[in-house]
Amino acid sequence: QVRLVESGGGLVQAGGSLTLSCASSGPTFSSYVMAWFRQAPGKEREFVAAISRSIGSVVYTGYRDSVKGRFTISRDNANNMVDLRMNSLKPEDTAVYYCAARKESYRSGTAKPSDFSSWGQGTQVTVSS
Repeated sequence: QVRLVESGGGLVQAGGSLTLSCASSGPTFSSYVMAWFRQAPGKEREFVAAISRSIGSVVYTGYRDSVKGRFTISRDNANNMVDLRMNSLKPEDTAVYYCAARKESYRSGTAKPSDFSSWGQGTQVTVSS
């Protein structure tokens, strides 16, 4: 397992932008599939985006439908970081956002929280209308 620490959450008006960052410990960050999930009050934790291990310069990404075209996941293996750039935020994006990691491969589509073995503590994102 790896240790994950999220940052970058906050309060933003609808239509605004935020970038969440997740810092990972350990020398093998590049071998992990990374993902972002979120959980709103009273709701189950849901998949937001995932990014595969780097295969040369190629990475695969996937998003939930409601964030496609607005959110972008990226990774920086040199600095053990994964970011989630969120544009055109909506009040329904309000949630605690969690960074997650797993060793099993990923190429596309959604994922379940149970697919991931390492989690950060979460960072709050609040979008006001």
